Amino acid sequence: MSGLASDGSNPDVSVLYDINGLAKDAPPWFDRVMEFVGEYGIMLGLVLVALWCWWSVRRRGTLGDSVSALAGLVWAPLAAGVALLVNIPIRGFVERPRPFKDHRGLEVLVDGKTDYSFVSDHATMAMAIGVGLFVAHRKFGLAAIALAFAEGFCRVYMGVHYPTDVIGGFALGTAVALLLAPLAHALLTPLVSAIARSKHGARLVRSRHAVERCPLPETLGIPEPQLGSGNGENGLAA
Repeated sequence: MSGLASDGSNPDVSVLYDINGLAKDAPPWFDRVMEFVGEYGIMLGLVLVALWCWWSVRRRGTLGDSVSALAGLVWAPLAAGVALLVNIPIRGFVERPRPFKDHRGLEVLVDGKTDYSFVSDHATMAMAIGVGLFVAHRKFGLAAIALAFAEGFCRVYMGVHYPTDVIGGFALGTAVALLLAPLAHALLTPLVSAIARSKHGARLVRSRHAVERCPLPETLGIPEPQLGSGNGENGLAA
């Protein structure tokens, strides 16, 4: 299957040249910025979005809302890790070379990429985190998913992935984050609930202001995780 998208007439290759061609026309400093953003910057942005989401869910809603949302928040990076593990046999099966090995004239912004191309690890991680955050909190999740799409664009712009590598990464990250979410929440919600009851870990789940406004009850009354429920912010809150 290593010949996937190796024909120059393939739309996959055409889009690759169109997007990567922007790097040729851009000034060198802009390419350096895109290189950093595509390799590290967007991943750092996703971490900041996740931290902002954590800070927000600690301060709003009921305790049950915070526990449910935090369980989803914890699942987001775990989903990315699981998706990367799933990608290992996929890459070995497809064995698709990097585009710059089969096509001349590409502006490659990152050297040293010798592993297989399909599917993109960066796109997989970014979308898994984005969808995981969307399950926990829709507004922050949408911001993270937007960053994931930007990550995919950057990988093609940098000349290290075909567009379908990125699309495959988006599909893999989304599938893992959504399909395993019910099991993950069933396992993580009791753990987060126990942390909420503990003396030293309670502030990780609820802020001091939220606790003073709504003291910790003896029973948390945490809702069953349900995708798509809530008031448009906490995707799993009843």
